[in-house]
Amino acid sequence: MLRRNILNICAVAVLLIGIPSILSAQLTPYWVVVNQANPVSSMSKDELSRIFLKRTVRWENGELVVAVDLPEDSETRIAFTEAIHGRSVRRVKAYWQQQIFSGRAVPPTELSSDEQVLAFVSSNETAIGYVSGEAFIGGNVKVLRISEGQ
Repeated sequence: MLRRNILNICAVAVLLIGIPSILSAQLTPYWVVVNQANPVSSMSKDELSRIFLKRTVRWENGELVVAVDLPEDSETRIAFTEAIHGRSVRRVKAYWQQQIFSGRAVPPTELSSDEQVLAFVSSNETAIGYVSGEAFIGGNVKVLRISEGQ
């Protein structure tokens, strides 16, 4: 009887330990990544939005920021755009059309997959991108902590 109770308690403990990681994966639809050599480890949503809208074009050390996007129809891009910019992909696209027409800026380069974003960021010290929350993060990239504040 005691042995069965201990086994039941262990089974419940294993389930409870796994729940946070499952919930975390469901609550994190994307990871923002930079090259491992980049000294930045966190930034606010506002700072991140400014980088991807090219309102901020340089890192604190003076190097040019190279931001890369996923395709417009990517679920990860949709989640990132709504969470970081507070707008739909369509509205951000309209913003870029105005920027292009006025000769101010062009949008970040679009790469077609998480793997391409990770490879690009891995090989470019000034790059920043985002990938799905399910992407394997390793090698020469690190995940940034993103805060709500400015």
